[in-house]
Formats: sequence, structure tokens, C-alpha cells
Amino acid sequence: MRFSQLLLPTLKETPAEAEVVSHKLMLRAGFIRKLTSGVYSYLPLGLAAIRRVENIIREEMNRAGAQELLMPMVQPADLWIESGRWEKYGPELLRFTDRNGRQSCLGPTHEEVITDLVRKNIHSYRNLPLNLYQIQTKFRDEIRPRFGLMRGREFIMKDGYSFDASEKDVEITYEKMYEAYNRIFSRCGLAFRAVEADTGTIGGSFSHEFMVLAETGEDTLVICKECSYAANMEKARAMEQESPDEKPELLPLEKIETPGKRKVQAVTEFLSISPKNLIKTMVYLVDSKPLAVLLRGDHEVQPVKLKNLLNGVEAELADDKQVFDATGVPSGYLGPMGLKIPVVADREITAMHNFAIGANEKKYHYINANLGRDFEVATIGDLRMVTEEDRCPHCGSNLELTKGIEVGHIFKLGTNYSEALKATFLDNQGMENSYIMGCYGIGVSRTVAAAIEQNYDKDGIIFPLPIAPFQVIVLNLSPSAKKFTEAAETIYDGLGKNSIDVLLDDRDERPGIKFKDADLIGIPYRVTVGKSFEKNGTIEIKERANGQTISVELHETVDRLLEIIRQKMVR
Repeated sequence: MRFSQLLLPTLKETPAEAEVVSHKLMLRAGFIRKLTSGVYSYLPLGLAAIRRVENIIREEMNRAGAQELLMPMVQPADLWIESGRWEKYGPELLRFTDRNGRQSCLGPTHEEVITDLVRKNIHSYRNLPLNLYQIQTKFRDEIRPRFGLMRGREFIMKDGYSFDASEKDVEITYEKMYEAYNRIFSRCGLAFRAVEADTGTIGGSFSHEFMVLAETGEDTLVICKECSYAANMEKARAMEQESPDEKPELLPLEKIETPGKRKVQAVTEFLSISPKNLIKTMVYLVDSKPLAVLLRGDHEVQPVKLKNLLNGVEAELADDKQVFDATGVPSGYLGPMGLKIPVVADREITAMHNFAIGANEKKYHYINANLGRDFEVATIGDLRMVTEEDRCPHCGSNLELTKGIEVGHIFKLGTNYSEALKATFLDNQGMENSYIMGCYGIGVSRTVAAAIEQNYDKDGIIFPLPIAPFQVIVLNLSPSAKKFTEAAETIYDGLGKNSIDVLLDDRDERPGIKFKDADLIGIPYRVTVGKSFEKNGTIEIKERANGQTISVELHETVDRLLEIIRQKMVR
């Protein structure tokens, strides 16, 4: 491709709407343009990078035995009602009615459609296992789309679905997809980590997220420094605190006046104790009904863990007025003794003794409270955020908290959808069984944005070689000079004949503009036909990622680039 013919509307200034690095650079580099809120047009270079990711996905999915198909984006409401998700999915599902009064939606995902397809066409265990995938546009009506391709309403996604006859078989399929995803993101040239994750609105029993490691990521990851354990904060566990071998002496409960001391820090400083020796009582509203949650003073509630403990029901933290209305106690003095509302607790409190709690009376707290003697809790579970002070639940080593961007997610769905949609097969005994399903997604357009979040500098994008829209850019700094043009064309033609995607900057522009544009769009290798060629006939090759430059003879240029690229490509 010649730069003079390319639709590449680069910008000198960053648009005010852009917040994160990838959004800023993709707009400035002419990769995308906004049509409306959360909806973008992919310009040639943006689409080229997306296609690179798609090709890697196809190769690895096919290698793992999956088959590609393409399903409709418009989905009938009947299927979603049958699965129970028409109302459950919420306002992100864009619903509409056609001219015949039929309700439909724009597909945010395709569990219902694929299950309907299989139930109508596959009926025997002899056709299993079956693994199907597509790469298609999805639509989710995000309440607040932001960050460009990181969280848009319309996006390109690879979604795959597996159907197996037994739990043993689905384990094999899941492992194949886990390995395929690791190969996909490795081949994309990304630093990433597979982490245990919550299954969310998709459902299922078990899942892993594939996270690109980046400081700008929205998700917090918990990673062991020694073993393979890694989890999203929503799923992360810490090593359980062991109770002492000998039960400590339970001290007498004592009521202490704590005037004006409502916050954890103020209370613990006044009592001369650590926040680890205080239990705070927080009130949440669950379906408008109050619920008390007990937590160690230095810990915070993890909302998804609490939601899962409540069987998927959302819980909202009560404000001071709602706390008083529910308990008759001012916020900050609330404790678990004698509460008339339901109570749940984080498991950490079961290992605590002689701790401080609110006295359910303004200006007072208790010290030396103990679970079992002074109050009871019916429901106990893992409810808290993991911290860097915690230890790995697998090996006991130190944990590290870092940021990541979710680019892939794989689920064990079980029979959630097959049972709801009555999708069954006959086993080798002639018995009818529900398919055991898996679900495997990759945000294709988001992967390109995440790659940029991980690879950039002050001058622009630094694309990993496997997903760059072009692998080489050739700069002709004197296009009016026949000698320069012939040299640039020789390199351009030679690379093209060897299946290298190359962009020839043949514009009649100042060298400075060409250099800036080459850095901005992030092509991995820049070949310059410039001053050194005029002086001594050599061509300059510069690697975008590290700035290293070598000079070669014209006749060596193509072979040298082929050697470099073949060595660098991740396979």
C-alpha cells in the first residue's frame, strides 16, 4: 500500500473526548472514528490490526478442533424468554419490535442461538464433542460507554460454544480452549495472565479470564509471586487464617464510651488496638430489605462475592439514614449483638477473639467480644477484598496486586442453557441427556486496544509485530529524486513478493512529518531511504520498539528484513 493512496487521517492534537491511551492514539493515528456514543468506524489501519488478531484466532481455534460458523446478530425474544434471560440480562440488552409486532434483540452473546441450532440438528452422542465458534459484531447497550474500543456498545467478538456428553469430556474441551487461548495471546505478542474469574451474567460453574497486563486496566488482579495462582479480585482467595492450637482465654465483655468515634481508624486509635482487632458492622439493602455484613476492620467488602453469597441478588450499601431506619442505631456504633436484621459475616472473623464491636448505642463500643459467646452468625463466607498482606491460598507465598484488561473469558456452562432450552441427545444406552456446554469469548477489537495500552511511548503506538497493520514502513525522503524512488520501490516490491505487508510513504512531505507519522502509527520496522543513501548508498533500518538502528546495503535490505521478521514473529 502507498501512503499517498491510504485513508489515514492522522491528528496532531488529541480529541477532548479521549481519556485512555488507546483511545487517544487510535483517534490520532487515524485507526477509528466515532459515529455515535460507543460506536466506531474502523478505518483501514484499525481494521487491518483487527484482522491480524482474527487470523491468529482462526488458526488456533481450528488447530484445537473448533469449526467456524456465523449466526444472526438479530435474535428473537422467544429464545431469550425460554432461557430465562430476557428480563434477567437487564438494560444492556437492546430490545426492539419489528413491523409484525415480534420482539427481538441485538445479540450481545449467542448462547441461546447456538443451543437452539444444536438442539434442532444434533441428536446423538456420535456427533459429540462439538465445538463451534464465530467472529461477529456484538451490541451491548452500555449505560456509560467510554474509553473508545475498550468499552463500546458495538464491538467485534469471537464467541465459541462447546457441547459434550460428559463432565470428563467437557474438562478435556475446556483444557483445549485454555491452551488455545494461551497460544492466541502469546502469538499476539502480549504480556498477559490467565486468572480465575466470576462467571457473571453468562452463568456457569467455573471460568478463567485472560488479562493483558497494563497499568491502565480497570480490573485488579491478584497474582502469586511464586506459583501459578492468579485470580480476578472478584474471585481471589487468600490463605485462611488458622485458629491457634490452644483456644485463647475469653476476656470479659466490657462496654467503653467512645464519644464521636465512628470510623474504624478513630475507634481503634481511641481504644489503642489494631484495626485487625475490630469487627465493623455494615448495612446493605437487598431487595430493599436491610442486611448486616460483618468484616474485619482493615478489610473491605467485595461486591461480587457478596452478591454470589446472596444467590445472585444485588446488594447496595445503605446510607446513614437507611442504617438508622433499619436498626435504630447511628452509623458508626452498630454491632452484631442483639440485631433484629439478618447477619452475614466474612469467614475471617471465625479466627478472631476478644475483638471490638459497636455497642448498638450512640457513643459506645464493646471490647473483648467473641463469636459464639456474645452473638451468633448463621451465614459465613468469603466476602472480602484480598490485599497484598495476604498469602497465596495454594502455596502460602506473597501475593501481588496488579492491573489488567480483560480480553478473553472461558466458562464451564454446565447444563444451564441446554436444560432451559431442552437441548438433548441420546447416549450410547439410548438414554436422553442434556448437553454439557462450555463458552469461550475473545474481545477482538478490545484486544487491539489493549495491545496499545501495553505498548506505546510519547511518540505513539508500538505495535507487537504479529498484529501490526503493516510490518514495515518504507520512507522515501526525496520522492522527486529518481535514485531515491527507484531504491524505495525496489525494497517495497521485494518485501511484497515475500509476503511482507509493507507501507510505502511516497508522499511529497517534509522528512519530519514522515518520521512523526511512522512513529505515531507504530509500524514495527522503519526503512529510510535518506541522507545515508545519498552519501554512501546505505539504507537505514530502525526497530520501533527499542529504537535500535542498523545500516545495510540496498541489495541486502530485503533479505535482512526477512531474517529479522522471521526471527521476531511469535509462533
